[in-house]
Amino acid sequence: MKNLFTILALIFLTTCHEQPKLTIGFPEPGNPEPVTEENWLSVSPGLHGSFASVDERHQRDLPPEIKPVNIWNGTGWKGERIHTQVLIWSPSDQSAVHWDFSEFQNQSGNIMPSSAFQIRAVRYVLTDEFLTGCGYRDADTIQAHLVGDALEPVSNLDLPERSTRPLWITIDIPNDIEAGMYKGNLNIISETDSSLAFEMGIKVQDMTLPDPSGWSFHLDLWQNPFAVARYHDVPLWSQEHWELLRPLLTLLANAGQKCITTSIINKPWGGQTYDPFNSMIGWIHNSSGKWDFDYSVFDQYVQFAINCGITEQINCYSMVPWGNQVNYFDEDSSGYITVKVIPGTEEYENLWRPFLYDFRAHLAEMGWLNKTTIAMDERGLEDMKKMISLLKEATPEIKITLAGEYHPEIKFDVYDLCVFIRPPLETNPIRERVEKGFPTTFYTCCARPEHPNSFTFSPPAESAWIGWYAAAQGYSGFLRWAYNSWVEDPLMDTRFIKWPAGDTYFVYPGPRSSIRFERLREGIQDFEKIQILKKVFNKFTTPEDLEKLQELQNFLEQINPESLNKKPAKDWVNEGKKMLNKISR
Repeated sequence: MKNLFTILALIFLTTCHEQPKLTIGFPEPGNPEPVTEENWLSVSPGLHGSFASVDERHQRDLPPEIKPVNIWNGTGWKGERIHTQVLIWSPSDQSAVHWDFSEFQNQSGNIMPSSAFQIRAVRYVLTDEFLTGCGYRDADTIQAHLVGDALEPVSNLDLPERSTRPLWITIDIPNDIEAGMYKGNLNIISETDSSLAFEMGIKVQDMTLPDPSGWSFHLDLWQNPFAVARYHDVPLWSQEHWELLRPLLTLLANAGQKCITTSIINKPWGGQTYDPFNSMIGWIHNSSGKWDFDYSVFDQYVQFAINCGITEQINCYSMVPWGNQVNYFDEDSSGYITVKVIPGTEEYENLWRPFLYDFRAHLAEMGWLNKTTIAMDERGLEDMKKMISLLKEATPEIKITLAGEYHPEIKFDVYDLCVFIRPPLETNPIRERVEKGFPTTFYTCCARPEHPNSFTFSPPAESAWIGWYAAAQGYSGFLRWAYNSWVEDPLMDTRFIKWPAGDTYFVYPGPRSSIRFERLREGIQDFEKIQILKKVFNKFTTPEDLEKLQELQNFLEQINPESLNKKPAKDWVNEGKKMLNKISR
């Protein structure tokens, strides 16, 4: 009922024109920007459609300003996911619009199965603008607008009068298919008065991309299971909660995620998200003055994430939390106590040393000791040095993860290091760490830069550019602090009280993917293709291979911290893809 009231209030407050008579099959906010019928006077009756670039977003309540195109050709490797989108629009109501694909065949008569194709409707949400990045923002004074981002898995929809609806087309090329050009048709049918026909061609190259579990890209998007329980109104860690988490974590694993996000204390980030992180480990100070630790939730979550396909690393936040506070249950007082402990002090060591000894023994028993890290987020050098000193002395087997400023003094003490994209890290430290097998990544956040970023108003290609930047600079991968730290009503309004809209999540409840998440995954695929091609060309050093390798390296050298000042991300990504298609077999 709460969500219903929220939706009704949003529609009432933000609508500036008459709402469409038909429903599309899922609720959307009204348009906070004025739109008039005059915009549609020049559009002829009936259903219209056209292929459109995945780099562009289109307004829902205006006809697109494009010349209709009904032919599309794409190129990809075996095992690669590629995308396009079709826009449909009409000045009049179109009911029960649905679609089907014909059989796709190549010259030899081989068939690409229908399971390779998926269409999802692009769903509109409220967004805002960058302003100054981090900091509180007043939703009543910031100009909001609609943006297409969430991907809604529907088999048909009603298209309201005077509206445009993008349809996001995903093709997962089978990894066992024969190379060649596969051609077929897409038909979009309206039960009202018209239908559309589109021709599609998919060139499958004779190269194979591994399954996501085999990707080398070190992807670390922080999960928030607490947001899932709150949004869906189910008890935390109940069976219903686990069933809701399963597809969410599987979706992430299928993008190549490497790290499981766990919380070993309450509010390791000081409660900055709408749904704060509680501890997955129970801290109990018993009546005999000793410590007991309850790992039941931690064990369940870690094993569950592993079963969903996230298997490489367990990141535990945090021994240096924001505010340096630790909360535990005290048996003598039968209540919870919060203490503030500063790294390097006797109180800090007396608190953390018993935990580390016990945690190490438990991890060894579970078989997780070699993949677990104690993780910190944006902590200062002195605190890090003191924490590292204790960890090395007490439990040297446990690794360290840090997202924050680069400090050469501890560059090899930290196993998994993620630095902010600005200022750029010099290539020497990156190369030194990667050669030692230490994950070395970069991140973006609310503060800066405005470009590239993955807000709901960011250009979609900027998410794909991330993979190209990682490959060009030699990074192992990418970190973003929020995979699903949802705001109050994420399927309607992506704005938050502190940061630019969309900063707190990539995907939506359901789970529903997004344009941003699919483009990020696309850039990761490009990263993988680059690594594979480098190995191929270095192994088979024919003059042709050396020429292709040089062409690849010449392009990557152009992608640097200043490259987006020269031209937008979509130009870099599209030029890079064209080059990859050319040098692939």
